[in-house]
Amino acid sequence: MKDRKPNIFKSFLFSRHILVNGKIGKPGVLCEEYGEVLLSLAKLFNIRITSGGRLADPTMIRFCSEMLGEDVPKAFYQGFPQSVRKLMSEDLLFDQMLTYFVTYGLGDFSQQRHSVLENEEDLVRSAFKEEGTIKDFEIVDGPKALEKLASILDSMLAGTRPLNASQIELAASFCKTFGFFPKKVASKNTAVMLLLETGDIRFSDFLSLSDVTKLLDAFLMKYKQERNPKKLNLKNQERKLFIKVIDRAFESGKADIEYCYEKKKIWCGLLHHIHYQPKCEKAKEFLANIRRKENLSAYSSFEKKLREEGALAAADDLLRTKGSGALFRQLHYLVSRCESKEEIDALLSRIDTNNAIILLQLYAMYPVYKTDAFPRVFQFIKCNLQTRHTETEEEMARRRSRLSEEQVAYLSSVIEEKLRKILFGRLGKVYIDPEMERYAVPLKESATQGGLGVLASGSHFPMERAKKIRAFTYWEKVDDIDLAVIALSEKGEQKEFSWRTMFEEQSPAITYSGDETSGYNGGSEYYDIDVEMMKKEYPDYRYLVFTDNVFSNLNFSQCICKAGYMVRDKDDSGEIFEPKTVSSSFVVNCPSRFVYLFGLDMETFEFFWLNSAQAFSVPVAGITNMSPLLNQFKVTDTLNLKVLFEMLAEEIVENMEEADVVVTNRSVTVPDHVEVIREYDFERILALLEKEAKPC
Repeated sequence: MKDRKPNIFKSFLFSRHILVNGKIGKPGVLCEEYGEVLLSLAKLFNIRITSGGRLADPTMIRFCSEMLGEDVPKAFYQGFPQSVRKLMSEDLLFDQMLTYFVTYGLGDFSQQRHSVLENEEDLVRSAFKEEGTIKDFEIVDGPKALEKLASILDSMLAGTRPLNASQIELAASFCKTFGFFPKKVASKNTAVMLLLETGDIRFSDFLSLSDVTKLLDAFLMKYKQERNPKKLNLKNQERKLFIKVIDRAFESGKADIEYCYEKKKIWCGLLHHIHYQPKCEKAKEFLANIRRKENLSAYSSFEKKLREEGALAAADDLLRTKGSGALFRQLHYLVSRCESKEEIDALLSRIDTNNAIILLQLYAMYPVYKTDAFPRVFQFIKCNLQTRHTETEEEMARRRSRLSEEQVAYLSSVIEEKLRKILFGRLGKVYIDPEMERYAVPLKESATQGGLGVLASGSHFPMERAKKIRAFTYWEKVDDIDLAVIALSEKGEQKEFSWRTMFEEQSPAITYSGDETSGYNGGSEYYDIDVEMMKKEYPDYRYLVFTDNVFSNLNFSQCICKAGYMVRDKDDSGEIFEPKTVSSSFVVNCPSRFVYLFGLDMETFEFFWLNSAQAFSVPVAGITNMSPLLNQFKVTDTLNLKVLFEMLAEEIVENMEEADVVVTNRSVTVPDHVEVIREYDFERILALLEKEAKPC
């Protein structure tokens, strides 16, 4: 893999199945040999051009090769998978120990290393003959590409959901390259990241004073690799940035000082560290109050009301100080304090919100809600990384918010009624492909990676039984990245398949390409999974979870790494890495050492999309508890794109010819006035939910 970075704008459009003729924003050049280019795209990559074929040019062949995998480093076992299956476990272990001795023992990472025991005959490859899945693309010229990017970014930034790291990089680059500045950035987290990425102080105008603590969190993660705000060590230029943002909030009338008291200790430390000098009377008042011992936060007042006057008085207080969104987030806590159904009804009557995203999150949560008999799992996303906490037995015993099954069922019905009421009729006549029930609603994508074939977390689709999955990862600028597979039972029991165990586990059911410790110039790893054989060999396990982790002491953002999977025939042919069979390929660029990639359900023969960057630092995959992922495999049971668009439609139609909107992933031909929405149109889907919603 060569050290190159493809054009970020063309790369993003490629993930949306769009190729660009020429430079973004500039007219392209038509090529007389466009027919040959179209044939090459089809033959090499299974890319079928559905529109704009006359714009095809030879540079697209090179670009598609970069996107789908070009110059991928050879695997440790270059004859994978045949050569691996011919070696005894002792041979596999010897190969591994020898390379570890040379690399980690002697510190020699000067070259990529391969097996010393492979038979040379196994390195000879037969001609590639697989068909693969066709990928539909369109081609646009430079001005049209710029128009599409601007439209997509406007929708992205108008949404209240935080963007992921790839989307932030795209938006920041677009602003700097084309002088673009958005009219609106609805997500405070997104505004914070764009402020840091671009250095444009105008992005602070989308923030309030209380958001300065979000800026501090993001700053510490980005520049200090530190999650503890108490460990401040700012340079003079960095102090000036925070002072400027604080002063700007007071000048613009966005000094929501009452919300700042919730993080009083952090504010005290920051103001002291930057030597803040107030420039107006309100700033002086704020500085004096933040140093007082009394707790003036809205949540302190809320807790006091709850103790002294009960759930309804506390709800009224929180509604007055923080609004309906905060009241929804405390809903379980308050309901658990209600003494009757009438009191619950009175509580719910106080909540008047059109925020579809909050309602959808609650709607999806109730079916997997854990009652008193089970430990709850809390998941949080901060600075584009996900972390989770599972209740201990002690915490369960001290749990203050307890809901019965009857209460959960009642709340679920109330939330669904509210949701259907506010979403109904946002679209007219809608045709929905039944397969859309397999795709999740993109509500929690800020900790994901972006790229071709990336789905919303929790999406799933069937596998062909005549095929196998070949998962891959490849990298450079780092010594060692490990691809691993964790088998998971329905009870949460797990079995590790990784570099630590695979010398004893290699088989036609699961075959591993060897642990590559490559050094700076790159390496690659693969797993072949035959699901039918895997299920027979390991009947106690239902799911397989694929993970990537940096064994070297670096984050993914500090190296270059790609991951994804190919769908291959069970009979091996051609090279280990065949771009034609790549179904998904994405850059892993999170500020973390550990990511969940995707999974397989061996009972239903379905492929699941996980794609989540984890906040905890894990050098070895098998040491983590995977059981909380079990709920992730059931995300679409209650809420999916089919259910969502049924709620949005004024009328569901059976024929596309009658529809105003067609929701499908298939290649379809519709009149110009008909809108086609696909599962990867995240911005359009979220824009439909943001309509009439108040920013969170």
